Amino acid sequence: MEFFFVGLATIIASGFLSVGWILLRRAMRIRKAWHGGRTSEARCLQVFTTRSSGDTPTTHQHRVYEFTTREGRTVRISESGGRETVLEGDTVMVRYSADEPEHATAQPYRPVALAVGMGFVVAFVAVAVTGCCVMIYAALTWSTPELEPDQPTGVYYTEGLPF
Repeated sequence: MEFFFVGLATIIASGFLSVGWILLRRAMRIRKAWHGGRTSEARCLQVFTTRSSGDTPTTHQHRVYEFTTREGRTVRISESGGRETVLEGDTVMVRYSADEPEHATAQPYRPVALAVGMGFVVAFVAVAVTGCCVMIYAALTWSTPELEPDQPTGVYYTEGLPF
């Protein structure tokens, strides 16, 4: 039974760590694009809306931008969110890092919001992984009771029985 709880807690913890790593890497790419990146004019090719299903459906606007790097490479990016005033055919400024132009962004840089958001993500992942570690510890220690030194083991040998 402890194998089930240890395995479940390990899978949950690895999922939280993976999501935390993906979000942290995304935030670092945005920061890199804004602090050491290049700028280019991009044209909005398409604006579309996606709707999630479920109890409380939400809608997200996505925009597809196309721009040319300084090296002459044409890059298309799709980005969710952004300014709602940008329509198809509008020109916006995008920022990108020289080595990863496919991770460009047209969203405004908000360093405080980015730092606070990442702080919440790190704190949430830390609490979740700690909870999983507690679950693993509990499954490994509480499932096998320790015997008192003077407690009988439950194995008795009686003379005269045929075994």
